[in-house]
Formats: sequence, C-alpha cells, structure tokens
Amino acid sequence: MRAGDHIGWGRDFPVTHLLVREDEDGVERLWGRCAGVDGFFADRVPPPREILTLRGCRPEGALREALDDLDGGGRAGRLFRDLLVEVWDEQRPVQWLTLTDAVIIARLPGRTDPALVDVVVGASVEQDPAESREVPKAPRFELHANGPVGTCLSVDGLFDDRDGPPSVPMELLGCEPAEPLLAALRRPCRSQGTWVELWALDRAGRRMYHHPLLLDIARSRPSVLGGTLVDITLADGGQDRPPLLARPVWETWYRGVPAIPNQWARYGNEGRNAWLRLTLGGYVGGEPDRSGGVHHLDGRHVTDVPGLHCAMAEAIVGPGGYYGWGGDALDDCLTGGFGVTPPFTLIWHDAAVAREALADVVSGPAGELGYFEDIVHLLRRRGVTVVLD
Repeated sequence: MRAGDHIGWGRDFPVTHLLVREDEDGVERLWGRCAGVDGFFADRVPPPREILTLRGCRPEGALREALDDLDGGGRAGRLFRDLLVEVWDEQRPVQWLTLTDAVIIARLPGRTDPALVDVVVGASVEQDPAESREVPKAPRFELHANGPVGTCLSVDGLFDDRDGPPSVPMELLGCEPAEPLLAALRRPCRSQGTWVELWALDRAGRRMYHHPLLLDIARSRPSVLGGTLVDITLADGGQDRPPLLARPVWETWYRGVPAIPNQWARYGNEGRNAWLRLTLGGYVGGEPDRSGGVHHLDGRHVTDVPGLHCAMAEAIVGPGGYYGWGGDALDDCLTGGFGVTPPFTLIWHDAAVAREALADVVSGPAGELGYFEDIVHLLRRRGVTVVLD
C-alpha cells in the first residue's frame, strides 16, 4: 500500500499517521488515518533491578578482566551495558535473556569446582515476551557482552516470575476510521488482540517509520479537532516506541529524506541509533542491485557503532539510505536486495578514528576481534575491496 494515496482529506491540517493492517492474503489495508498521535515518543520503563548469581562460571575476555581486576583490589561495580545470557538445550540456544546495566558486585569461589567461580551481579532482567518461558531439562548458559565472555552452569533467580512492563497509553488524535476500525470501535472488546501498524509520515506523505500496535481500545470520543473525526485512547502504545531524545532526529526527517551527508554526526549514540531506525523504517526496496564502482566513507565522525553504520550507509547508498544497523544486518545487505552488492571498492577515509574509538568494542565469532576489524573482515570476505586511508 502506498502511503501517499491516503494523505489527501480536504482539511486544514495534514494526515500525519496511518493505521494499516495486513489481511489474510498478505495485502495491506487502510484502517484509518490520523492528524496526530500523543504519546508516540516515550522513554522505555526499565524493569526493576535484581541481584542474581551466576554459578559455576568459566569467565573469558572482558568478564575475566573485570574479575581479575576485582581480585587485584579493584573496586566492585564494573558495568556491562548488556550482558546476554544465552540458554541452550542439548543442541541449540532456545532463550535469550539480557541483564541490562549489569554491575559486578562480587566474585565467590565455585561451590562444587575450585576451577569455577560464582559471580554476583545487579541488573534488570529483560526477555522478549514472545519467547518461550519453558526451561530446558539440562540447560547450559553462554554469556555475551559484545562477544563471548564465558559460560556458567546456572543462574540463581534468572527464571523467576516477573511482572510485565507497565502500560503507557497512546492517544490517536483526529482519526478518520475506515470500516475495519469502525467495526472495532463499535465492539472494542472484540478488537483486543488485533495487531495493526501505525505508519508515521513525513510532510510529503512518505512513510518514515512503522510501529506495531496492539489495538486495545480503552475509549473513543468525538475529536477535539471537530468534524466527524474521533480521538482514540489505546491502553498501551507498546514498548518499542522512539525515545523522547529522538524528537530532534525525527524533526529533521519530517522535512524529507536527508540529502546532505553527515547530518547524523551532531547527535550522540542514542540519536544516531534513532537515525538508523529511520533509515530502516522508511526502506521500501524493490530496485535492482548494482555493483562495481568506488565508494568513499567519511570516517571523521565514526566514534561509536551506530556512527559507523550511518557513515557506511551514506558511503554505499547515499544520505538517508539504509545499509544495515549492525554487523549481522550489514552482512544481510551485502548478500543482495538492498541496492548495492559486491564487488565494489570502499575507500575508508580517516579510518584511524573508528579503529581507536571502537578499540574496546569486542566482536568476531569468538570475541577475538575489535568491532572495527570485524567489519573490515566482513566486507573483504563478501568481496569488497577495502582501502583504509
């Protein structure tokens, strides 16, 4: 469905959002259009912090370094932004739980094996609500923090029951419902459990971003904007909304797809992540891939991981374009379907900036490479001639 086909409605204010749902035949159908949304930007409420003990650990890499520093008289409190616990059954990983803002509190001798250690951490525990909660009969646990950092035999408290995140309402303002949404408004209880997408549009009517919504209608009423429009309160607008600090980035994109390089460079880490989400959110594709030629990457502002991928996308497909927002996504793009495929030449200017800035960000299949080196290896492995300038 083309968003631009649904932006004209003869009122003094524009359509800024569309409600869309894919039918059983895979066809996108319009459910409604709205003049605005209140609560679209919302900082995510983190889960409460807990104390957990990782039992029987064999630490590696950054975790071993942190524990060695603790043993050497270092102060407790080493922070791991995200410590991923990968839960395996006998053959494969089946669950992924993230210990967010994990802080090492203490290292204790292993209870059953002197070669192992117990690690006490404070963290918020996060798990995708769609994932299975069933614990394997004989689980094993692998630990990751920008690469593998060890294994452990069990984690005390990991599988405790937890309340879900609190609901944060969202207001759809000045809505003109199509027939499916009208039916849902007449019988809101029957609409619960229905998923739709909320499309955010720029001022030209191009889709900037699409956000999944559970259509849990708390109430509806005649709109404050008048006419036949309605305002709809949703009980919860979802947990993956853009954060409040993303507003300046969105204001830039609302004026149209950025055409000037390095507009993302003025923002910090979170702002650059928001920029990458918009490159992905508005990506449509459909054009044939091209290869060959020389692409120039301006490396002056590549001081973090999202900055690397902002600069990479600009070098390969141009400002505002999407070409991955992480290593795995970049690999997907290099295999085709995103406008440009190898072979081509990438001249990475001021590469030393990224090499130094990302020196402590560990990557690679065994955590043996820095992120910068891992990306360069990936590009070369896929057939890109990389020249570090």
